[in-house]
Amino acid sequence: MDPAPHKKGLSDEDRLKLAAQLDKDLDAFINSLEKKRYTEGWPEDRWEEEMAKHPFFMNRSPEPGEELSPLMEGLQQLKYDPLENTEQELADTYKEDGKFYMQHRKFRMAVLSYTEALRYKVGDAEYKAILYNNRSAANYLLKNYRTSLQDAQKALQLKPDYEKARLRAAQCASALDRFELCIELCDAFLQTNPTDASAIELRKTCVARKQKQQRDERKAAQKEREREAQLQRTHEELRKRAVKFEEPDALTDEQKLRPRLAPLEDFMVNADADGVLHWPAVFCYPEFHTTDFQQQLSEDTRMDQVLDLLFEEPLECDKDRAYRTSTVAVYYENRILGKAYPGTLTFYVLVKGSSHEDSFINQTRIPLKREF
Repeated sequence: MDPAPHKKGLSDEDRLKLAAQLDKDLDAFINSLEKKRYTEGWPEDRWEEEMAKHPFFMNRSPEPGEELSPLMEGLQQLKYDPLENTEQELADTYKEDGKFYMQHRKFRMAVLSYTEALRYKVGDAEYKAILYNNRSAANYLLKNYRTSLQDAQKALQLKPDYEKARLRAAQCASALDRFELCIELCDAFLQTNPTDASAIELRKTCVARKQKQQRDERKAAQKEREREAQLQRTHEELRKRAVKFEEPDALTDEQKLRPRLAPLEDFMVNADADGVLHWPAVFCYPEFHTTDFQQQLSEDTRMDQVLDLLFEEPLECDKDRAYRTSTVAVYYENRILGKAYPGTLTFYVLVKGSSHEDSFINQTRIPLKREF
């Protein structure tokens, strides 16, 4: 038998030609494929925005009501789905959410999370006490002191030796000016924590504020008694003088006796300890359409003394310096004959013999009529 022919190997030149041919064939194959734009990735103009929505890359938690990406929605459904989790697991999840929000100072979200955790009837009394105390802390930082106090007290009902909740309740009571309750809670807390500086200071401050409140209440009560006595004295003096007012019940209704002009409204007619009446009064200058006010005009004061005071500095609008005590006439006028305008005396000041005085005297007046 003839021996098999020897197979000749490829030379280096043949290998280079073969490689070149393979590259050419691959390029031809790729170019023959249908050209389609890749649409499964993130858009080039907003890839950073889309990336931030991905749970692996997001740098903040979604806000309530914010639209979620499909992937985030799926993860949340797994986290909060009652079909995938037990009630205890759901309560724990919301409890952890509350802790997360507290750490990031999102206290309203923490309140909502602890509230959701409390919806599930799971855990022992201590577990629920922790939830109530945590919600109390969130409400306290939101300055919802009344709600915070209620939660702290619920925590104490579930766990009577819960000292953290007791101190929180004391802080809330102080913020609400419930000093007796604050002192009581501090005393109970200090029985087991006698050296706690914050509780000692809170109790000390609360005692001082309570004493100040009591002093202020005594002063206010004394002031009110004095006001009532002065009002009664004023009514008696007005009745003695048979003073009549437009309002028939002005001597029984304090508001009807109070002046209605803004500069005088805090200066009601009053009688001093000697029975002297002091009136709020308005002085009108028809020539200039301006007024002056006397908030406490004593009935013992003569009109010339009042005018000397009014004209001590010349009226700004009196360019001719015609208004002096000796050159003016003063008229008193009321809207209803014989009756004073509510709690106020009204005077008109004009230069004697002037055209303005003549016009004032001769103007047509129609008395106001009121039916009661």
